[in-house]
Amino acid sequence: MPSVDLSVIGKKTEPVVFEYTWRDVALYALGVGASADQLSFVYEGAPGGMKVLPSFCVVPAIRAFPYVGENIEWSLMLHGEQTIRLSRPFPPQGKVVQVGEVTNIYDKGKGAVFHIHVSGHTDDGNHLYNADWAIFYLGAGGFGGDPGPKTEPLDPPEGVEPDLTLSCRVAENQAVLYRLSGDLNPLHLDPEAAMRGGFDRPILHGLCTYGFAVRAVVNGVLGGDADRLRSFTGRFSDVVYPGDTLTVRCWLDRGRCMVKVSTERGVVLKNAVCEFIVI
Repeated sequence: MPSVDLSVIGKKTEPVVFEYTWRDVALYALGVGASADQLSFVYEGAPGGMKVLPSFCVVPAIRAFPYVGENIEWSLMLHGEQTIRLSRPFPPQGKVVQVGEVTNIYDKGKGAVFHIHVSGHTDDGNHLYNADWAIFYLGAGGFGGDPGPKTEPLDPPEGVEPDLTLSCRVAENQAVLYRLSGDLNPLHLDPEAAMRGGFDRPILHGLCTYGFAVRAVVNGVLGGDADRLRSFTGRFSDVVYPGDTLTVRCWLDRGRCMVKVSTERGVVLKNAVCEFIVI
């Protein structure tokens, strides 16, 4: 049975430096479904300059992921929630200095929930982003720990049609492409690892689904102006498989929008809210 090491709580990584170029930016955008018709996210020579999807911050952040304990079975680690907050837009190339920390581990009975925080700064010390993970470790609960706070449901207004609905098919090789940005959990590629995690085949990265949603909001709500997005949070409620069609629904409300993402089988990202600069 998986176990947790509570001594990792509060321990921070040493500063981790991540240098990137436009190639990393383009690879990430392709990994979350961008194509040539969204030129500014995939082409370094785009008119007006290359733009960076705000959710790109998880690419450097994952390099600063803190130590979570010995003998972790990563196929049993499922992404529960993700939040990003940006203080300023990412330039299309540069250097990020970041620190990661396990801020808490909660006992949910059937599993343990790891809360991970990573904060990044520019090379000259200006705050750039915060990224927060909640990761459910199947079978690792029941150790007598704090169950943690309950998250209140955050639902779109009942009976109100979304202001925007966008659909996009997930390519069959999407997980293969997305993992090249640094998220190497074998659950998303190796059939045997997927079966150990309780799935009949590899599933799409939660952060890839998350990136699809951020890209939809940037293009559909913000008119392609990625610099306006300031935060995006969401809870993963079901798996996505390569080949699925993702439908992103947005409800606008004065500088923020509520978001729900579904496949043909049901809702896969809920309790999702994006905050952005109003112009």
